[in-house]
Amino acid sequence: MRLTEGEWAILEVLWSGERFPLGEIVSALRPKMNWRRNTVHTYLTRMESKGLVKIHRETEPHQYAAAVSREACAQQERKQLLDKVYNGAAGELIAAFLKESHMTQAERDRLRKLLDEMEV
Repeated sequence: MRLTEGEWAILEVLWSGERFPLGEIVSALRPKMNWRRNTVHTYLTRMESKGLVKIHRETEPHQYAAAVSREACAQQERKQLLDKVYNGAAGELIAAFLKESHMTQAERDRLRKLLDEMEV
């Protein structure tokens, strides 16, 4: 499932803790998204139907929590990017990132270690 920018923003807030009331989510999103309370509530309700958010209705006010992990969402996004842009070729994706960004010596050493561990 591909997440929209708004869904990512909401999940980032939810991943920062366990449960949040609507007001706290709205406040946390205000600097980045400047959404009104109704907009956030609509997103949360739709995200619940997609299995992304859990709404704890037994509490008052209702509490909202992420129903998916950050890593699971990030993994899905990486896979979609890899398939869409690089036809599944991980080496091409990595090479493109390496050519277009600066890496510190520590990052290069970590990458070498990862590749050695993978026996690539």
